[in-house]
Amino acid sequence: MDKTVNHKAWFLVLPVLVLVAFSAVIPLMTVVNYAFQDTFGNNVFFWNGLGWFEDLLHSERMWNALGRQLAFSAIIIAIEIPLGIFVALNMPKRGVWASLVLVLMSLPLLIPWNVVGTIWQIFGRVDIGLLGYTLDAVGIDYNYTQNPIHAWVTVIVMDVWHWTSLVALLAYAGLQSIPDAYYQAAKIDQASRWKVFRYIELPKMAGVLMIAVLLRFMDSFMIYTEPFVVTGGGPGNATTFLSIDLVKMALGQFDLGPAAAFSLMYFLVILLISWVFYTVMTNLDKRGG
Repeated sequence: MDKTVNHKAWFLVLPVLVLVAFSAVIPLMTVVNYAFQDTFGNNVFFWNGLGWFEDLLHSERMWNALGRQLAFSAIIIAIEIPLGIFVALNMPKRGVWASLVLVLMSLPLLIPWNVVGTIWQIFGRVDIGLLGYTLDAVGIDYNYTQNPIHAWVTVIVMDVWHWTSLVALLAYAGLQSIPDAYYQAAKIDQASRWKVFRYIELPKMAGVLMIAVLLRFMDSFMIYTEPFVVTGGGPGNATTFLSIDLVKMALGQFDLGPAAAFSLMYFLVILLISWVFYTVMTNLDKRGG
């Protein structure tokens, strides 16, 4: 007997679709319009085709920003994923302490991005910041506004402080899903701590770790507020990542055509990486099933 399908639930989704259309699709179409046209002002546009895209592909400025962005994302993942796993492995599993640690680990995630940037901007200052004053007191000439290496270290440490909790909480959730029988069997077999991690905990965390890698890569690849507040993209262009370069192009120089083409290329790169991660995650789920 065929079941009657009720499509009335779509009416509940309709307001969301309308909201997305106004907040995402329509602005995207405006960006597409600017990406393929040029103007001399007075709202008079003429067709430019792929001209802006070709200029960007031959732009040393964009490739340098992309290199800095990829390097930053790679460093962030290389630090935060192992560190998050280590923290999750050492977190209490049950009891009051487990609840307390979970709350403390969640606190950095609740702080807005601009506030995080402001905190670390003050924290790193030599005159009033605890970090800058301490490093200066021990004889380290620390200045993130003039030294590119110091600026990079500051931005990286800031991001690690802000987002390692997310990786730790996801890894902790994966660990909590492992039945006690697995640990009991490993204890009977006298498996070492490394083997327990390698053959029990790590495979069970693979799914959530892939989500963590995806989230951290995408967020680090689109990072803007924190480094902009702390360094403004400097010193020079040392911390001018793709998002900061895009904003400078669009709002600072008011080059709307190149900025629109830049944003579309940015969007396509993010979409491609998301699809790759989704494909890998789907294959892992199928293999695990």
